[in-house]
Amino acid sequence: MFTPVLRFTVHRPCPLLSVHPSRCLVDEKFEVLCQHLLPALQVTLHALLQTEDGDYWEAFGHYLSDAVGSVRVSEDASLGGSYSGVEPMGLLWSMRPVPGSKTGLRLRKKDVFKPTDVNISLYEGHLNEGFKDKHPLASVVAQRWYTAPEVQRVEVKEKGLKGTLFIPPGPGPFPAVLDLWGGGGGLVEYRSALLASRGYVSLSLQYIGLTGDDGKPCIVGNDYFEAAFSILKQHPQVCPDRVAMMGLSFGVSVTLGMAAYSSVIKPKCVVCVSGSHVMPVNGSLADVFDEIKKNVKNSRFDEEQRVIWRDLLLPIPDDSSKKVEMGRIKCPVLLIVGEDDQNWPTSESAEDMKQMMKQAGNSHLLTVLSYPETGHLIEPPYSPHIKASNFILHETRNKVVVLWGGHTVPHSRAQEDSWHKTLTFLEQHLYSNDRVASRSNL
Repeated sequence: MFTPVLRFTVHRPCPLLSVHPSRCLVDEKFEVLCQHLLPALQVTLHALLQTEDGDYWEAFGHYLSDAVGSVRVSEDASLGGSYSGVEPMGLLWSMRPVPGSKTGLRLRKKDVFKPTDVNISLYEGHLNEGFKDKHPLASVVAQRWYTAPEVQRVEVKEKGLKGTLFIPPGPGPFPAVLDLWGGGGGLVEYRSALLASRGYVSLSLQYIGLTGDDGKPCIVGNDYFEAAFSILKQHPQVCPDRVAMMGLSFGVSVTLGMAAYSSVIKPKCVVCVSGSHVMPVNGSLADVFDEIKKNVKNSRFDEEQRVIWRDLLLPIPDDSSKKVEMGRIKCPVLLIVGEDDQNWPTSESAEDMKQMMKQAGNSHLLTVLSYPETGHLIEPPYSPHIKASNFILHETRNKVVVLWGGHTVPHSRAQEDSWHKTLTFLEQHLYSNDRVASRSNL
């Protein structure tokens, strides 16, 4: 007698790739999860974004699915790729231009009211190239934002200034930060936008690369920064006694000089990233440039002809007239130092500032965060490490490639740690009483 044999086909669910949260600020972590894979399957997770200049950046990690066919990036180790080990945010901080890209690229956000779309794809096998020619098992898009919902952007042109003001959502008033970038010039907004998203009115101020009424380049005086500080302080959404300054590179010279000598600028605290105090006493930005020009012969080049400028201010002078008098500073100071900074002598400067403040009796105001194997460009968390990039010289308009320094993994750790400690520092000194808008309302 014939007995029929029943056969059942088991349909395995399609591979599932998810990212949570799929929309968040750039300084927040996300969780990447792969599910419904075969157990012990070799897979590659690939992240790709396109910049506003049309360039593509990528990162990728090699994984092995677990016994239930899952990969959780926050817990599982990458076995290779652009990063290795358990690295929850490796798909972002290890990004680099795709093969064949122009040299000397630097990833910087221009329009802060548009997200950066990160396309994350899952591929079978351990791949190192040819991603665009392969069909992914699954894909998902993660949106990374510099602006929280309802952050306002206001152009500032009063008193000859060129800047952008970012205002947090809510009734205010809020503490504020005057945000100064470095020698690259231009109006850089993304850090100010992120500060506003974290509860601070922030004024990003352009001060290098400006032109006068005659169209010729001009170097601003100290009154330019005093005007900016005053406008920020007098804004109706700002607590006038809760205004800080934050500088990067050249911005540190301005920040320290203003904090020490200005009768107008009295910051509640200052944050100094990758900078120095070497400048003539009570000097201006023009004085700093003049000092650097005197030592331009000290420029060096590495084996790839990338320029190293850290020697331009070395050795740190013993002559007190050539340095900011750190003993005059009356507010808390946070110094953020990359010990492999090839652009500025930040480690030597920090040590000298520490000794100056110790001798002056105000060292209790100083906090130093010093990071080994970290370069000059210390950006918000999870930004790609830029070891070298193109740089336009303002006077000649010539392009050079500047070596900033750092090694990718420790530099990326430093970016994350220093940003969160910067926010803690600002909160400690600016959000300390009931006169300030509650952060719980943000």
